[in-house]
Amino acid sequence: MSLFDLIESPVITEKSTLLAERGQYVFAVRDSASKASVKEAVQKAYNVTVREVNIINVRGKLKRYGARITQRPGWKKAVVTLKSGDKIELFGNP
Repeated sequence: MSLFDLIESPVITEKSTLLAERGQYVFAVRDSASKASVKEAVQKAYNVTVREVNIINVRGKLKRYGARITQRPGWKKAVVTLKSGDKIELFGNP
């Protein structure tokens, strides 16, 4: 698997757009991703300098369909902090 396969998609929510103003960007990543591999992938993909990476394992929610209770799959997200002055234009920041 290449480094570019580690980053699945950016997470665009109200909270992530507020974090983007502070230079922190949120990405959904593969379950096998580590902090070092996410840092390397973001630096190569977006030509920025990554200062810090925090990884969060998100648990799947329990959902009810009639009498049946199922669980949605969990996923992993990475909060990437960039060096001051660096920006990722993917999020449409001013």
